[in-house]
Amino acid sequence: MTYFGTEEIPSLPGDLDLVTFGQRLRHLRRARGMTLADLGERVGRAPSQLSLLENGKREPKLSLLTSLAQALGVSVEELLSRQPPSRRAQLEIALEEAQRDPVYQSLDLPHLKVGKRVPNDVLEHIVGLYDELRRRSVKPTATPEEARRANAELRRQMRERGNYFAGIEKAAQETLDAVGYSGGALSQGQILSIVTHHGFTLRYVQDLPRSVRSVTDTRNRRLYLKRESLGMHSPRTILLQTLGHFVLGHQQPRDYADFLRQRVEANYYAAAVLIPETSAVTYLQEAKKARDLSVEDLRDVFSVSYEMAAHRFTNLANRHLDLVCHFIRNDETGIIYKAYENDGLVFPTDESGAIEGQRMCRYWSGRQVFTSPDRYSIYYQYTDKPNGTHWCVAHVDPSRERNFAITLGVPYKESRWFRGRETTNRTKSNCPSGECCVQPPSDLAARWEGNVWPSARAHSHVLSALPSGTFPGVDETDVYTFLERHEAD
Repeated sequence: MTYFGTEEIPSLPGDLDLVTFGQRLRHLRRARGMTLADLGERVGRAPSQLSLLENGKREPKLSLLTSLAQALGVSVEELLSRQPPSRRAQLEIALEEAQRDPVYQSLDLPHLKVGKRVPNDVLEHIVGLYDELRRRSVKPTATPEEARRANAELRRQMRERGNYFAGIEKAAQETLDAVGYSGGALSQGQILSIVTHHGFTLRYVQDLPRSVRSVTDTRNRRLYLKRESLGMHSPRTILLQTLGHFVLGHQQPRDYADFLRQRVEANYYAAAVLIPETSAVTYLQEAKKARDLSVEDLRDVFSVSYEMAAHRFTNLANRHLDLVCHFIRNDETGIIYKAYENDGLVFPTDESGAIEGQRMCRYWSGRQVFTSPDRYSIYYQYTDKPNGTHWCVAHVDPSRERNFAITLGVPYKESRWFRGRETTNRTKSNCPSGECCVQPPSDLAARWEGNVWPSARAHSHVLSALPSGTFPGVDETDVYTFLERHEAD
């Protein structure tokens, strides 16, 4: 803290918006009937210097702030407030920011200086036209084909590194060290300490926009989320995923591939915090020695979802357990939503090499689990494939909207390290060959072909481009309106 006279003045904010500060200074001066000369005389500065401040051209010095506040009869905090002092000021700030935007500058218009005589409704029209111009200039983030190629490329990179990210592991460990983590599942108090350590405060709300999992107010360093789970993501998982973007230094994504990479990295960070490498590796290595590796035990020890435990296993298996493996998340119809492999398993792919959206074999464990007598129990199975036999463990994670099967598998020779290796469940799969289950059996086809007219459920998402915007699918109006509601909380 720096002290001037009897008032304690904080250091000048690093994120001070000079345009907003200048607008507040001008508004307060005019509200008191002062000219620039009047104010300059009171604070010992030339009117030209104050004009630069009011036009957002110069940063105020700390030594001048207390003099300005005293001359205007306000506190330094009020003078430094980030809120525009009036709707008029808000419009002038919006117009100034618009004229700096490359989209606006591409129109080659002369700079518009707003005088006192320009009516508010004129400013409303100009700012409104700019908003619409910017909205129309935003192209879809990617076509479905581009998105699938980005997925395929990211999966290739993950395979090459054994799905292990040393830099993120280090960042997660530094976070854990900062809050004194010593082992076991993280407590709620430790998670809140992590939030505080990184300079944020947490707010639980019920009116979070439907298009987001969380909202971060970077100006006031607030994280907003609901207390309820979203799908298979618990509030603390979402919290750490959100925080991961800032810990890892992410900037606004340049394109869909960048957005996807950031999302994977943030998810990895959350898993590395909730299932710390040092604790998890020790636990898994002991389980391997006992030939009792188990995803469900990893889930229970660290109090996470089955999906996170299975996916985290893939991060650590190659590097620390000398194991190759695969991971799949699919729905009841067999559609693949997420997949990874470095054990040679052949997934169905489209011409771009993408797995997501393809249908997995009906004889694979991720589909067989839905037909088992108790679909919510752990299901083990051996599957004979053309290039070898795989052992898999599958589990259905129930949700309010749709059930998903999570599968973790290894080649046959590695099954000896896992619980459930004694299973007698065994199937044969030739997929992705059409002779397996892509094509119907010949006797069924001969009986029914040409005598059926199914009414297909439309998959409209296949025909549409991904949602536009920097963050695909996010309704920015809802988010901004949400922050306005909570600004004064």
